[in-house]
Amino acid sequence: MTMILAVVLPMLAGALLPLVKPKNRTLKLACITAVLALEAVLCLCLILAPQKDITIWHMTDSLSVRLCSDMLSKLFMALFSFGWLLVAIFSYVYMRHEHDEDRFYAFYLLSEGALIGMSLAANLVTMYVCFELVTLFSMPLVLHSMTREAISAALKYLFYSIAGAFMALLGIFFLSYYCGGDFVAGGNLDVSLLQGKENLLYFVIFLTVVGFGTKAGMYPMHGWLPTAHPVAPAPASAVLSALIAKAGVLAIIRVLFYSVGGSFIRGTWVQTTLLCLSLLTVFMGSMMAFREKVFKKRLAYSTVSQISYILTALFLLTEGGFQGAMLHVVFHAVVKTCLFLTAGAFIFYTGNTRVDEFKGLGKQMPVILWSYTLASITLIGIPPTGGFVSKWYIASAALDSGLGVFSYLVPIVLLISALLTAGYLMPISIDAFFPSKDAAVKAERRESALMWVPMVILAGIAVFLGMFCNSLCGFAGTLAQLVL
Repeated sequence: MTMILAVVLPMLAGALLPLVKPKNRTLKLACITAVLALEAVLCLCLILAPQKDITIWHMTDSLSVRLCSDMLSKLFMALFSFGWLLVAIFSYVYMRHEHDEDRFYAFYLLSEGALIGMSLAANLVTMYVCFELVTLFSMPLVLHSMTREAISAALKYLFYSIAGAFMALLGIFFLSYYCGGDFVAGGNLDVSLLQGKENLLYFVIFLTVVGFGTKAGMYPMHGWLPTAHPVAPAPASAVLSALIAKAGVLAIIRVLFYSVGGSFIRGTWVQTTLLCLSLLTVFMGSMMAFREKVFKKRLAYSTVSQISYILTALFLLTEGGFQGAMLHVVFHAVVKTCLFLTAGAFIFYTGNTRVDEFKGLGKQMPVILWSYTLASITLIGIPPTGGFVSKWYIASAALDSGLGVFSYLVPIVLLISALLTAGYLMPISIDAFFPSKDAAVKAERRESALMWVPMVILAGIAVFLGMFCNSLCGFAGTLAQLVL
């Protein structure tokens, strides 16, 4: 019952909000906070409880909607519920000057319910239904301002997502037959059914991963990310980049490690091609971010690159790679949420959108700027922050993988990307703390604690988890042993 309530509660609240239309804003925000806090408590109960599964609906004899709270579900539920609550707190000040915020919060709540449902999905059908709902519910967040650019970006996001979902759906038809549809740690492939059709299944797996990779921003289906983020409100950009994009990662994990099994594609052209695409995305995203001058668009290209760190680690198909991927899932979610919130705060307080327009803000907004700086250091991978830990595991796994040229190419590309990451994030902090004589940027509004408290919490977590990461590393290692 708790699993069903965790999925239904935010979706029901989101559906009712436009109908109720509360006039008192304080009461409305209090109710939204209560729903998000209760959702976090429900997810915490599921995380602490033993693994459970429940069948909600039998569509046919072979198709059912099922939920299961396994270790992977618990990890992603924790990220989604905690991140959604913090971003909402930030948004209460940011959205005050936006039109039709009821619509924003309605789809904000609906999106969380769909993501929690996807986290708890126990089979391919349930996961796919929730994956599609995530797209449909999150698109209005991009569309929110209703400008020509926002409409164009939302349509691009929708078309890319639908194209990826259709590729994934074709794969699910085949995988449901050969793998039974249900998720089993380590894979559920029935080899006896193949009978010489291995090449067909290889192509299907590749197509499915690329389709789900659309949400994760993997080349060549990455184009929606840098278009959608600059036009969306900062709270929407934060959840799109740090959390909703993880829906693609979660789907790829379920396909490769809970349906097919990593051993089936290890050493095949599928693994080689996916590694090439992910490494190309890492390098390309970093280069584009380094060249970009619009702040939120720079962070969007950074997301393209950083999520492909996770995909690269997964495509190594080793325990060490999977462990590094899970660590980077956590650290990237925390850091990129913080970075987009700080970007939103800079834009909110100054009205500027370009990276060269924030000189001298260090004295006026020290807390926000320090949060941005700590998050940037973590994303670069400077010890003792969390980003260093996850990248260390990924590089070590690549060197131990025995994959020939990829054993060395992966650490080299990650190192180049880290240098580029420093090149596109740190100059903002330097200019803000050590401005030139012509710096004349001033904040137009006073800082609000509701905006900077979530950033401080996230920046603190990014550093704290890097310094005391044994428990998280142990959890990721145990999960890696289960699936490989």
